[in-house]
Order: sequence, then C-alpha cells, then structure tokens
Amino acid sequence: LMNITARRNAFGRQLDSFEAGLAIRRIGEEPLHAIFIRAPLLEAPGAEVAVLAMLEDGRIVAVQQGHLLATCFHPELTSDERFHRYFLEL
Repeated sequence: LMNITARRNAFGRQLDSFEAGLAIRRIGEEPLHAIFIRAPLLEAPGAEVAVLAMLEDGRIVAVQQGHLLATCFHPELTSDERFHRYFLEL
C-alpha cells in the first residue's frame, strides 16, 4: 500500500489523452516519452514516497515507495525500456 492519493481520470476523458517528455533522473538524462490515456493524478505523497516525475506544471505523474512504483502514464506503450528495467532492478 502506497502512502499517496490517486484521483482517477484527472486529466479528462480518452479524447484528452496526451504525450509528454518526462525527466526521470533515476533512469537517465534523456527524457522519457510518456503516453497519458485517461490518466489519474497522484496527490499528497507521504514523507516516504519519492516523487520520480512531474509535468512542467508541477503535477506528480510517477512515484516510488520502497519497491513499489506508480505512474499516471503507460510505459508499456513505447519501445523505451528504461522504466521497466528500473522496476526490475528494484
């Protein structure tokens, strides 16, 4: 159980889906191409939750608590395997 709140469909309907480049230092310097489809929003992370990525406006889109990860995007929809490798290394 992660100490964070997730608000479902916070970015809108499927028509409001979007893509963005995310800076995630733990997987490298090159931005990760992220695809958001009916994405939730992560809010109010507890002290033990590390924020891994935010959108340019400061909204949280990836977090880690111990060996658990949560994202608002779909890392499986791109050919970039860095986020999956990071998960497997945990």
